[in-house]
Amino acid sequence: MNDYHDLVRRAKEQITEVTAAELAARRNAPPVLVDVREAYEAATGIIPGAHLAPRGVLEKAMPQIAPDTSTEVVLYCTVGNRSALAALVLAQMGYTAVASLAGGIAHWRVNGYPIEMPAGAGDTDARYARHLALPEIGRAGQQRLGESRVLVVGAGGLGSPAALYLAAAGVGTLGIVDYDVIDVSNLQRQVLHDTARIGSLKVDSAAATLSALNPWVAVETHAIRLEASNVAEIASGYDVVVDGTDSFPARYLLNDAALNLRIPVVHGSVVRFEGQLMVVDPYRGPCYRCVFPVPPPPELSPSCAEAGVLGAIPGVIGSLQAVEAVKLLLGIGETLAGRLLVFDGLAGQIDVFSTARDPGCEACADPDRPPVLVDYDEACRPVR
Repeated sequence: MNDYHDLVRRAKEQITEVTAAELAARRNAPPVLVDVREAYEAATGIIPGAHLAPRGVLEKAMPQIAPDTSTEVVLYCTVGNRSALAALVLAQMGYTAVASLAGGIAHWRVNGYPIEMPAGAGDTDARYARHLALPEIGRAGQQRLGESRVLVVGAGGLGSPAALYLAAAGVGTLGIVDYDVIDVSNLQRQVLHDTARIGSLKVDSAAATLSALNPWVAVETHAIRLEASNVAEIASGYDVVVDGTDSFPARYLLNDAALNLRIPVVHGSVVRFEGQLMVVDPYRGPCYRCVFPVPPPPELSPSCAEAGVLGAIPGVIGSLQAVEAVKLLLGIGETLAGRLLVFDGLAGQIDVFSTARDPGCEACADPDRPPVLVDYDEACRPVR
């Protein structure tokens, strides 16, 4: 991983980069645009007028795309790394006016510049027919889903069903954060993975499963532990965060990050035969600290490893997290912001409790002073 980043860094020192704003300003006289992503990534949307030439076929494709090596060419990928390497290759091929889009199509999207669906991006009408039949979604809503970005933190019991249903729904880009590897004990509930992948990174397994389910969804993997030092960088640019960590320190950290970035978070938790679900929509409803100012003592909140969990319970809560994420992305229905849903699997009962913002909440009382991002220990005390 470090070797790759060193390679990208050295490439960027040798090539020209243009910003999204600079490229957008060239609409009347655009350069030749080349998307070097894979087809399943490009299927989530391309910059209008771009040619698709995945990195593996770029050298063969360029003479057809731009026979004149003096042609002005701008390459782009998801975040600007692969395109930087590709720009260096084209320079070595003799192209004299090559640049890479800094930040890739992610920055282009974040700045609100236009995106179009490429020709042949799957049989959308057939795949999403049941969505298109819903007046609340329809064709416009489905396209909006295709342009959306959701970060799923944790590729375990909760993240598995959430990610599967978001991919099936056609969410354009799914980010998966998890630093762990698959253990046989995971397979009772973590349905993204299978026996053959025991010992593999969960993010790699997740990407394979999700791409097989819907190849038109771009999967961005983050094989890293989420911490105060990286949470803002990882979560920036996503529209919704799904918290599948089922960890109090992670919940408080994601809550604080949401308040800083103004990104809604869908929290889920499970233990034994029960699950809980709530949405933090920053400064529009209560934050996690408004509802749970301090975590319960460890003896009252055992982990799934200690107390056990029925495998289907995370399936229920994770699926509901996907529902909430889609509602947030499309602006439909009534989300669980300001409400706490409690599911009791043994009783076959769902209860929903109203919650409210705490005007004295140290985290969200003042929108102009969001909480400082710090790591927490198991008792959710700041780690100094």
